[in-house]
Amino acid sequence: MSNMPKKEVLEQVYGESEKSGKRFLHLSERFAENFGDAEVEFFTSPGRTEMIGNHTDHNGGKIVAASISLDTIGAAAPNGTGIIHIRSEGYDMIDVEIAAVSAVEKKAGTKALIAGMVEAIDKFGFAIEGFDAYVTTEVIAAAGVSSSASFEMLFCAMVNALFNDNKMQLGDCAKIGQYAENNFWMKSSGLMDQMACAAGGAILLDFADDIKCEKINVSFDALGYDMVIVNTGKGHGDLSEEYSAVPGEMFQVAAALGVKRLCESNLEEFVAKVPEISKAVDNDRSIMRALHFFEENRRVEEAAQALANGDGSTVLRLLTESGNSSWKWLQNCMSKSNEKDQKVALTLALTELYLEQIKDGCCRVHGGGFAGVILAVIPKAKTDDYVQYISAFVGEENVYPMQIRQTGAVRLV
Repeated sequence: MSNMPKKEVLEQVYGESEKSGKRFLHLSERFAENFGDAEVEFFTSPGRTEMIGNHTDHNGGKIVAASISLDTIGAAAPNGTGIIHIRSEGYDMIDVEIAAVSAVEKKAGTKALIAGMVEAIDKFGFAIEGFDAYVTTEVIAAAGVSSSASFEMLFCAMVNALFNDNKMQLGDCAKIGQYAENNFWMKSSGLMDQMACAAGGAILLDFADDIKCEKINVSFDALGYDMVIVNTGKGHGDLSEEYSAVPGEMFQVAAALGVKRLCESNLEEFVAKVPEISKAVDNDRSIMRALHFFEENRRVEEAAQALANGDGSTVLRLLTESGNSSWKWLQNCMSKSNEKDQKVALTLALTELYLEQIKDGCCRVHGGGFAGVILAVIPKAKTDDYVQYISAFVGEENVYPMQIRQTGAVRLV
């Protein structure tokens, strides 16, 4: 038997109950087809947007991130065994034996990710038993809105509700997802993606000393704008070397400054030492990327205050400046490995032409960059028009109007 999420709960999370109700009914039916009749619980976990703070976390920087209205949903029930069975829509069943997770091959893939989270849950002192789950998602894969972190936080929400009386805190869940990516995917993931998916709403993250997380009460809807994620047509699954070069080059500059991370220095000291740093690193791009770091941190602080104050014009200006810095100074709007493929830069250019016509809104590269998606902030009266305009270049199926979602990764009751 399935206790479907209540209408008022769906309206609180999604702003409506008809479309979302059909999604959860489908989820319930697919669970029953795959696992039989059971007392099912329902869960949701959003994707995330990084509004400002591009590539700063690894050097102790600051970020404003937020949960978005695209989400991963799941139905789950304990199965009384020591085995976890998860079926994601469109994929084969994954079976993970809890007692044997250390033997799971460490490589990219959902099974390795689940095994890593199981190991972390045990290491962190929480309980986990066998359960069955059926999962489906709207979060775009390999495009910078954290489909993997959304899944990780959904998994943690399930384990938290089914076996831990909801004692796992936000930071616990984020660190469990990070552990799985670090130790089973062998990917040097931070905590930003997981925390933004788990927390709900907008958050200011400061990575300088441990991790500080501060909620920001903001809604682009209230400011009169929609966020539009545009998938430019190329994923970013094969660009790890270019991603790794960004923190690597910033660390080189930090070392030349005599510190471990750039957050331990400041812009004035850095600029004064540029001549000697140039000789030490022999890499102009690394210096440009360090300049981006210092100025981006300043913008993040100003943007967080503007968001909290409801100062939409300042927010748009700072997001535009941040996007321009990512494009010109950080240089992550195209891939050096395939310089003729410039879909992110092209989509930004086409969007800038549109914004110049309407004299409002902003756009910027989204997430890690090099490929993947851009973020446009469009006045609500022009959202449909922009969607039609940009769809002519990327396809309507790659354009996603959305809002900041205030609900993080939770059980729906």
